[in-house]
Amino acid sequence: MACRINFVLFPGFQQLDLAGPMAVFEVARLAQPASYRWRLVASQPRSARSSAGVDWPVQALPRQLGADDLVMVIGGDGVDAACRDARLVAWLARASRSGARIASICSGSLVLAAAGLLDHRTATTHWSRSRQFASDFPAVQLQPDRIYVREPAARRGASRLPELWTSAGMTAGIDLCLALVARDCGEEVAGEAARQLVVERRRPGGQSQFSPLLDMQRPEGRFGALLDQVRRDLARDHRVDELAALACMSPRHFARCFREETGVTPAHAIERLRVEAARGALEGGQPSVQRIAEDCGFGSTERMRRSFQRLLGRPPAAFRKARA
Repeated sequence: MACRINFVLFPGFQQLDLAGPMAVFEVARLAQPASYRWRLVASQPRSARSSAGVDWPVQALPRQLGADDLVMVIGGDGVDAACRDARLVAWLARASRSGARIASICSGSLVLAAAGLLDHRTATTHWSRSRQFASDFPAVQLQPDRIYVREPAARRGASRLPELWTSAGMTAGIDLCLALVARDCGEEVAGEAARQLVVERRRPGGQSQFSPLLDMQRPEGRFGALLDQVRRDLARDHRVDELAALACMSPRHFARCFREETGVTPAHAIERLRVEAARGALEGGQPSVQRIAEDCGFGSTERMRRSFQRLLGRPPAAFRKARA
């Protein structure tokens, strides 16, 4: 049975967030004609105007969905108003109980969060929205470095939680859809779709998008001076209680304020700083991997390798090879 994709639009959606994923599924359908079909839907009737000022014809939100449906919320500048659209939010909540898979492109993940679909689950969003996301939806386990995240279907008590996919920016939506095609149709079809679109099937940079920690280096940032101090001495342990003392806060208050401002936990920020420093040392030709691991605070090459895989999608050796 073909997967029926429901592209959810709203006023002010980003056209590329729609066109990229649609192109992936279009190419997949050329390889397997029975694989996908789709429709454009919205809570407002007849048409949805994109942020570029183009009206797109839409259908009403479908009353019934099933296991063969994929609901994909598109992102864009109009996402804040979409989060306040009571009809859309209620429909998404019902959709999550229908057995359909749920996905979002770019900032569309905020709409899923507004509907409560991401509570206590892992998700990502565009880096520019990570602080807003962390502040507005603290129950979500946000991973702002990831280009996309898949949460498998699960059970929580008597409730069934749907399979959830969230992606970062516009092009990350293409990565997400290629991964969906690989699961639905096989790796060969996903690879052919990537070749036709002239994109990487899997990015050489792994799962990492633009790091939101770059924003924290601004001199006006609340924790900029603290992070500079950490960066100068990455070999230290940098426990939360020590960082809180330096910031003249209680550990609990510090952890909450840090996440509100940066979109990440202190531990994640320290890990990211260490990975960035180690990556620079590797690409700069520093010979001893063990010395890099010690100087950057990992303690061991294995711990450094796990952090690289988690945040960059590649082992440390890949960055040394890139210089060769």
